[in-house]
Amino acid sequence: MQIDTRTLTVQDYDELVVTMKRAYPQMSESIWSKRSIEKLTKIFPQGQICITVDGKLAAVALSIIVNYNEFGDDHTYVDITGNYTFNTHLSTGDVLYGIEVFVDPEYRELRLGRRLYDARKELCELLNLKSIVLGGRIPNYHKHSHELSARDYIRKVRDKEIYDPVLSFQLSNNFLPIKVLKKYLPEDESSKENAVLLQWNNVYYSKKPNTMQDSIIRLGLVQWQMRHFKDINAFYEQVEFFVNVMGDYKSDFVLFPELFNTPLLAPFNKLSERDSMIELAKLTEQIKAKISELAISYNVNIISGSMPVFENNDLYNVSYLLHRDGRVDEYRKIHITPNERKYYGMKGGSEIKVFDTDCGKIGLVICYDVEFPELPRILADQGMKILFVPYLTDTQNAYIRVRHCAAARAIENECYVAIAGCVGNLPGVNNMDIQFGQAAVFTPSDFPFPSNAIKGEATPNTEMTLIVDVDLNLLKDLHYNGSVQILKDRRNDLYETYLK
Repeated sequence: MQIDTRTLTVQDYDELVVTMKRAYPQMSESIWSKRSIEKLTKIFPQGQICITVDGKLAAVALSIIVNYNEFGDDHTYVDITGNYTFNTHLSTGDVLYGIEVFVDPEYRELRLGRRLYDARKELCELLNLKSIVLGGRIPNYHKHSHELSARDYIRKVRDKEIYDPVLSFQLSNNFLPIKVLKKYLPEDESSKENAVLLQWNNVYYSKKPNTMQDSIIRLGLVQWQMRHFKDINAFYEQVEFFVNVMGDYKSDFVLFPELFNTPLLAPFNKLSERDSMIELAKLTEQIKAKISELAISYNVNIISGSMPVFENNDLYNVSYLLHRDGRVDEYRKIHITPNERKYYGMKGGSEIKVFDTDCGKIGLVICYDVEFPELPRILADQGMKILFVPYLTDTQNAYIRVRHCAAARAIENECYVAIAGCVGNLPGVNNMDIQFGQAAVFTPSDFPFPSNAIKGEATPNTEMTLIVDVDLNLLKDLHYNGSVQILKDRRNDLYETYLK
């Protein structure tokens, strides 16, 4: 048996008539005219879909595109089709409107209707339309109309107390009932002239015209080797090397590790740890400006790991998001480790927010922050799709804490999480002598993602780059259709996470 899905043509008309009569024996007077099929295949050929079985026409779906606001939720079939002229079709419209579906009864066991609807959904996504809308018949309603209103009938079908061959099928294909349409199709006696307004939403829809292409974001992670630099210009050369590489590979983001500029502490090693960090902080503004220039020059957004900032006699651990359009955002590490308090007297920041970028909303936390699940959850509620975590860990067990917590944040917040740290040894700099690291990108754990929920990872303790593509559309699909839907299924009636 050979089953093919393709676009309908005028040459299929004679077979269409035979198949439609078999599908609707009680409505044989309402067969589509050849003139109508000619017009539909001319104005919107992609929207006219058919399935053949061993070369024989077995199923058909017809559609148009409309500007739905012109019709709203109160309309009839005559309204939506322009009295069967299809002059309502508008290639710049926003909704794919289904005007017909039928399957030859001989082939209904093959689930051809599902194939037709899958093809419609793919078309809706490809054309970046908001949704598929249709007026669904309820052909078994006449059996219950003497005791049930149309609204009650729909509820019972939805609750599987009654089976309706059309509405039950639509509901199983994730179409949502919106309302009852009265006198939608006067000749439909079995539905008592009623129809159910049904809608399937395209979760990939975006006002950006190239949403399907724009959903792919390339992440560049730097696994930074700690080394001594003869001066700050040598440090800049190493930073620019990595930015240049990432730019050549068309990365959208470059992530450097936490406190990756601490090799510049070497000249201050005779000072106390806090005083030497204060001296390093005096270089932060200069380094930030230089890396911002690189972001613009190489057309890539850079997350500059983190650097110390000394302000009002307080030391902060600060990460800068340096946009490729020249904008600068900052995030101050909120959760300070016992080590940072003991040696540097670091103070935690107090602002939690997502950042708007040309690739969507991102979150940024630093190392220890990712071990507190409330923080990324708040960012997820603000629309974060990618969480960046620059870290600095000296031992493997410290790294494992960051890694496993980052992986958990990806699953529970339905987002991607990218982590990057320093590697190698740095003798001659107090409290920075050893490092352990492995850059990685974590994903949610469901069928569209890698089975181990790891999109990519670097070789441990080796200076290198990790370049990974992530697809934001997969996150949308997960949110609406995932095996589990964590953000939607939270019991907010019992608990919630919120900012004070």
